[in-house]
Amino acid sequence: MSITQESELIGMKKASEAVAYTLKEMRNFAQAGMSTKELDNYGGQILNDLGAKSAPFLTYGFPGWTCISVNNEFCHGIPSEKRILKEGDLINIDVSAELGGFWSDNGGSFVIGNDVNQHQKLVEASKQILHKAIHQIKGGVRIADIGFLIETEAKKRGYRVIKNLTGHGIGRSLHEAPSEIANYRDKYNLTRFKKNSVVAIETFISTTSTYAETLQDGWTMVGNMGGFMAQHEHTIVVTDGKPLILTEMNDIWNLSQ
Repeated sequence: MSITQESELIGMKKASEAVAYTLKEMRNFAQAGMSTKELDNYGGQILNDLGAKSAPFLTYGFPGWTCISVNNEFCHGIPSEKRILKEGDLINIDVSAELGGFWSDNGGSFVIGNDVNQHQKLVEASKQILHKAIHQIKGGVRIADIGFLIETEAKKRGYRVIKNLTGHGIGRSLHEAPSEIANYRDKYNLTRFKKNSVVAIETFISTTSTYAETLQDGWTMVGNMGGFMAQHEHTIVVTDGKPLILTEMNDIWNLSQ
């Protein structure tokens, strides 16, 4: 969507604060010995208390309030009572929701407890690359150039990017134009970021894979060559200068983990 009046900005801020607060609280709540379903129910209750509705559930009938992916699962992981979190697990939580007719999206990967499996370096790379990419975005910048920056920064650190997972426009629904804000330079994408538009920018930084494939459950995605992936995501408003980061209160950039 494009912000054309103050009431729209206020609505987007409220929806964004709801998902950002939920993500932050879920991350603080998550610990070894807990099921991903327990963690999801906790997040779902927070959204409900804030008057927000789960976007994946509302839009796709997703079997959970949030997407929780663990270790080799890259995204869209289904919360389960059978999936028990362990010390050192790499976990990704993606929280998106609708509130008052406005939609917002954010996510983050982190390590449960001590980093016994050495995933923290990947997590940090994803966070840093997202920060760098977002601060290069303003009206008129080519979407493909931001993709090039993300892939270049990933390669510098010895990582790859997932080519079939992308950021997207958002606002009046979960996915809007521009539909594909890729993590690589798509030379066929000639579109540019527009001032006052609302977009969800996501990193998909991977150890070995370059594509994500869907498992038989119809939701969970894993890498075509295995390995691990870290994702971080903010919903922003594009301006002429520094973007307005609507989900900043999730604190993903202020954490050591």
